[in-house]
Amino acid sequence: ARAQEHKSIIDLDLVPLVSTPEVKTFGDFDKTVAILDCGVKKNIINCFLENDIGVALFPYDTDYQTILDYGVNGLMVSPGPGNPDRLTDTIANVGKLINKFPVFGICMGQHVIAKTFGATTYKMKFGHRGANQPVKDLQTGKVFITSQNHGFAIDPDSLKGTDLELTQINLNDGTPEGFLHKELPLRTIQYHPESGPGPNDTRDLFEEFGKIIKEY
Repeated sequence: ARAQEHKSIIDLDLVPLVSTPEVKTFGDFDKTVAILDCGVKKNIINCFLENDIGVALFPYDTDYQTILDYGVNGLMVSPGPGNPDRLTDTIANVGKLINKFPVFGICMGQHVIAKTFGATTYKMKFGHRGANQPVKDLQTGKVFITSQNHGFAIDPDSLKGTDLELTQINLNDGTPEGFLHKELPLRTIQYHPESGPGPNDTRDLFEEFGKIIKEY
């Protein structure tokens, strides 16, 4: 009976419980990426620092103008728990930043960014959990083994006619795993490339994004 009294994860606001309450900075480099903290893992920060990119960690609901005024060189929307539909303020703010500098989204970050283009998400019957999820890149044909932990997915049909191009899929169930913008320096992925824990197959994405920030 007590279990039945608990709300569905669809109705829970979980990101506020794990987001930083204040701006924090890491590293001292020429270029800095803003991370909107929906529940960031420390190894994501470490991966940027390893590539000589400083990090400014912002609360998940930080106003877009605050981020612009900070003078960062790129934006990453981090992973995090729960239903992306609950992050209405985050989605609105990210929508005003996506054409300002290079943008990268991981897991929840993919959902948030996709929603700025009108995407819809749904609760999966069986979420992706574990460090052995196969992902295929549709542009190269290459298959990666990835670490994943999410229970929501993007409906790819909801992005038809937009500038977001589906570039990666999960080989187990065909759900979207990655998008690239057709014109902007914007990439999103559903899996965890920071390999903490998990395989290193896609860790080079941090190096690639770092190069884009440095050259932008």
